[in-house]
Amino acid sequence: MPTAALQPRVHHVGVQTSDLDNSVRWYTEFFGARVAWELDRFSDLTLSRLPGIRRLAEVAVDGLRVHLFDRAGHSRELPPAQAYQFQHVCLQVDRVEDLVTARDRWIELYESGRFSFARADAPTDIVVDADGVSSLYLFDPNGLEYEFTHVPAGSR
Repeated sequence: MPTAALQPRVHHVGVQTSDLDNSVRWYTEFFGARVAWELDRFSDLTLSRLPGIRRLAEVAVDGLRVHLFDRAGHSRELPPAQAYQFQHVCLQVDRVEDLVTARDRWIELYESGRFSFARADAPTDIVVDADGVSSLYLFDPNGLEYEFTHVPAGSR
């Protein structure tokens, strides 16, 4: 008998940070997220996978959940560009205007000076591909790249 195909759904994205408070503030201000819960005690499995983990906070907005966590002894180094890594996480928005809003909000928060960023790269321009799909790329305070995309009706 064939094995049934998996039908996974994304539950959350995990983001390691060297400054949990900075990241929580940025995610709540940028996304309008709320802190859903926090932990400072962990299972043996978590401790073995993430040595030095101290705190974890889930920030959530609509169906997006991000687990932000800090670890003792974090090197604060970004992976080299040629290293294997998740290249980006893509978030779809309902309106093409939301891309402009995301770009403007990132610039506003960056220029406020209230946050530290692992990368100072500004958001990209908004690009439109041959199918009419619009995209924007930006980095969170930890150097994780997000793509924001708008897919018009009838496109892929």
